Amino acid sequence: MKKPDVSRLLLAALIAAATSPAWPAGAEPDADLLGRAQGYPVGGPSNWYQTGYRVGSWSTIEKIGLPVRTVERGGPVRELPRVASPPALQYRYRNINYTLDEYLERRRITGLLVLKNGEIVAEHYRYARTPEARFLSFSMAKSVTSLLVGIAVDKGLIASLDDPAQKYAMVMADSPYGATTIRQLLRMSSGIGFSENYDGNDDISKLSRSMAGSGQRPAQLLKTFTDRINPPGEKFVYATAETEVLSRVLTGAAGGKTMSELTSEWLWKPLGAERDAVWKIAVDGQEQGGGGFAATLRDWGRLGMMLANDGKVGDQQIVPREYLLDATDVARQPSAFAPGRATPYLGYGYQFWLSPQKTRTFMLQGIHGQTVLVQPSSGIVVVQAAVYEKASGRQDSDPYVERSAMLLGVLRSLGGAIN
Repeated sequence: MKKPDVSRLLLAALIAAATSPAWPAGAEPDADLLGRAQGYPVGGPSNWYQTGYRVGSWSTIEKIGLPVRTVERGGPVRELPRVASPPALQYRYRNINYTLDEYLERRRITGLLVLKNGEIVAEHYRYARTPEARFLSFSMAKSVTSLLVGIAVDKGLIASLDDPAQKYAMVMADSPYGATTIRQLLRMSSGIGFSENYDGNDDISKLSRSMAGSGQRPAQLLKTFTDRINPPGEKFVYATAETEVLSRVLTGAAGGKTMSELTSEWLWKPLGAERDAVWKIAVDGQEQGGGGFAATLRDWGRLGMMLANDGKVGDQQIVPREYLLDATDVARQPSAFAPGRATPYLGYGYQFWLSPQKTRTFMLQGIHGQTVLVQPSSGIVVVQAAVYEKASGRQDSDPYVERSAMLLGVLRSLGGAIN
């Protein structure tokens, strides 16, 4: 839905600054501000984003009163056994060592899951959340949309990633976005000007209001962005609009099936999910592929495990391996999309963030701290749901830097590959 944080993963390990504030043992930071006394209430369409409703609303998006569609699970649930003797998970932040429990006491984390080779190393729920809660992904949904595109290509529904979007999303015909190729949209490299800085007056705010039913319909609004600031395919510029075009490509290519139906059939059922998921939908009936997916912490973990296994669940190839490598391998990206070039630290693939590690390491990210880290070579998957105050942060924004330090510490504690 909005731009994820692009803070520098692992940078915290290099920061030698003053110590950061500590919280009392067992604390849940800002619990009163977040609605503890009211039982973490679920908001409505007008206030679900406000601080006092975030915990309740962002873990039960289906109860807000906004239009949603169910993504049905089915078949055997893929079990997640627990490690018999879990190792201690530690990290270092601003020259101080912390445990994972201390991390939870310092930051607004609603859920945290650590997996190693398909086994649960750590699982925590905070602010009265439970394993049944469906955590809203925000922009982690973009990666789910990308996976569906890859499957659609494998099934022959999309002939080529180099086809223009309007070949399938006819509603985008005769517009710059419509003329942009699917591959360029996947890399967020259309070159079309689209602002996403969260001041309430930017283009993502206009698009969010449009999807909620205010002003122009979403597709018509998308067609009003006409200025190509950069040549297509040459530069990464984050723009949720590009994923929303991809959503329309998908449903057009699938002959009228909804993204919810595609997600259920192509991902959720073969994944062995334990609960139905949910897509938030726009006023025009289109799933919000840029930020509207919600699922349980464990099912996010199952998705991460499938990614760590190069698209396979057991012996079944769910996502085409070559597509997934194209989407997540730094070595397969043009130089402009490599870490240090796309952003000061992270690279960008097909709607995935790429980390400059010794081995392929990538992330799904959403605003306010939503994260899935995947390192296939070590079998490590980390899932975090959160309600950070700020939508995104720079390298000096404490919650995001400490999250980076925590992820580094988990990799190190579990024998992962790090620089």
